[in-house]
Amino acid sequence: MTTVPATAALSGTITNPVLPGFHPDPSILRVGEDYYLATSTFEWCPGVVLHHSRDLVRWRPLGGALTESRLLDLTGRRDSAGVWAPCLSYKDGLFYLIFTNVENYAGGFWDTPNIVTTAREVTGPWSDPVPLHSMGFDPSVFHDEDGRSWVLSNLNDWRPGRNAFKGILLQELDTDAMRLVGEARLIFTGTEAGVTEGSHLYRRDGWYYLVTAEGGTTWDHQVTVARSRGIDGPYEPDPAGPTLTSRPDPSLVLQKAGHGSLVETPGGEWFLAHLASRPLTERGRCVRGRETALQRVEWSPEGWPRVAGAVPHEEVPGPGLEPHPWPEPPEVDGFDGAVLRPEWSTLRRHASGDWLSLTERPGHLRVRGGQSPAGTRSPSLVARRVQHERCVMETVMEFRTRTFQQMAGLTAYYNTRHWHYLRVGFDEEEGLFARVLTCDRGRFREVGHRIVVEGWERCHMRARVDGAELRFALSRDGLRWTDMGVALDAGILSDDHAAEREGVGGGHPDREGDAGLVRAWGFTGAFLGLWVHDLAGTGCHADFDHASYREVTGTP
Repeated sequence: MTTVPATAALSGTITNPVLPGFHPDPSILRVGEDYYLATSTFEWCPGVVLHHSRDLVRWRPLGGALTESRLLDLTGRRDSAGVWAPCLSYKDGLFYLIFTNVENYAGGFWDTPNIVTTAREVTGPWSDPVPLHSMGFDPSVFHDEDGRSWVLSNLNDWRPGRNAFKGILLQELDTDAMRLVGEARLIFTGTEAGVTEGSHLYRRDGWYYLVTAEGGTTWDHQVTVARSRGIDGPYEPDPAGPTLTSRPDPSLVLQKAGHGSLVETPGGEWFLAHLASRPLTERGRCVRGRETALQRVEWSPEGWPRVAGAVPHEEVPGPGLEPHPWPEPPEVDGFDGAVLRPEWSTLRRHASGDWLSLTERPGHLRVRGGQSPAGTRSPSLVARRVQHERCVMETVMEFRTRTFQQMAGLTAYYNTRHWHYLRVGFDEEEGLFARVLTCDRGRFREVGHRIVVEGWERCHMRARVDGAELRFALSRDGLRWTDMGVALDAGILSDDHAAEREGVGGGHPDREGDAGLVRAWGFTGAFLGLWVHDLAGTGCHADFDHASYREVTGTP
C-alpha cells in the first residue's frame, strides 16, 4: 500500500502528461529548488528541449540547449535519427549534458556517437561538445559520492543472430580532462523483457540503483530497476518485476510507459519521470507521440523504489512544495520578438538568418524557401508539437511565385514520408492557387478542392485536428472560411504508422525477432507548422503575419 506523506500535494496535483506532445526520454534533475526536464528531439532543432519547474506540477519551456551548428549538426540526418535520450546532470557548479547524435540505425548497423557538453547555467552557453564513444546509445552521466563520474550507455551488437541490445556499459569519465578512462565494463545484460537501454544510475543507502528501459518503446515498454552494492555489479533486478509498465492493461489512458529517471525533493519525496503515449483508441495510433509523465515513488521495506500498482496514473499527488505557477504563453504568436518563442522547432537546421528572419519585416516571420519535402539537408519548416487530441492552428501568409517549383503554406507533419500540406502554388494557366498535398509512405498526391488565389493579398490558413481526422480550411479575410473538401487521416502522423521495415508495411521495429531490416523508425509525434519550398533554387520567401495554436473543447 502506498503511503503519501501528510505534506504531499501542497503544490497541487500532478496531471499527466506534464509535458504533452512529443517530449520523450525524460531526464529529470534537481539543483537546489529548481527541477529540470531534458527530452529527446531527434531531427528537430534546437536539440534537447529543456523545461523548468519549482513544484513538479507546473512546467515552463526554456527552449533548447543545442541551438547552433557548433553544438549540433543534423544535416542529412534520416527521419528519427539525430538527438536520442539526453541526460542532464550536475556536479560542482557545472551542468553536464550528454546525448547521442545518431547518424544511422538502418540496415542492421548503428552509428551512434555519444557527446558531452557543459555549462554554468542550464540555459547556456554550452561548451564545445566532446565526443566520447559510439559503442551504443542512450548515454547518461552519474556523479558518485566519492567525486568520480561515470558514463553509462547500452551496447549495440550488429552481428547477425545476436541480441542487438547486449546490455549496459559503464566507463569512468575524467571530468577534468573530459575524456573516458579505464575499460568499459558490461554491468547488466537485462531481464527477459529484452531491449535493454535508457540507463540511469543512482545511489541510496549503500546501494547503486540502475534504472533502465526495457521491452521496446511500444506496448511492451517498461521501467526496470536493478541494484548492486558495487558500482560495477552484479545487479539484481527487483524481484517484484517492472517498476512501471502499461503492458498488462490496454485500457489505461497512458500507454507505452517506460524510459524512466528518478528525482528526490529536499523533503525526501521521490518521483519517476517517464515517457508515455495516449492512443486515440485502445492500442491505436498515438498522434501526439511519446510524452513525459511523472509518478510518485515509494520505497519498499526491502529498499526497492515502487510506483503504486506499477502502472502509470493520470493524476498523482504532488510534493510538499509551495505552488509555483508560471505565466501562460499567449495563444497567438505575432512574431514580434527577436527570436522564436520556445514552443517552435525547426527541421534539421537551426533558426538562423540565412533562411529565417523576424526582423526583415517587423511583426512577421519571413521564411525563405528550402528543399523539397523529401530533403534532409536544408528544409524550411517552422513547427510546433501537436499537444491535444483536438486542436487548431491558424496562420496568415503572404506568398508570391511564378513557378510551379515554389510553394508555401501550412502543414501537419510527421516526417519526410508522412505529411499533409495546404499550400499555395503556381499554375501556368490559373496563376496562384491553393490545394492540399498529402503523403503516406513516400507516395504523395493532390486532394480536395482547388481554389484560385491569384490577386489575393493574403491567405488565411487553418488546420484542425480532431482525433484521427484532419481538415484544412482557407479564407481571404479570416472571416469566411472554405473547407478544402477532404478529410485527411491524422493517424499517419504517428510513431505507430511511420515505423517501417523492408518488406513490412508497419509494425514497430525495435523488437527482436521482427522480420525485415529497419527502413525508418518512428519516434517523434505530429507537428503543425509553416513550410516553404524552393525547388527551383532561384529564391523565394513567405511572410507569416501571425500563427496561433489552441486546444478545441466542446462541439467543434
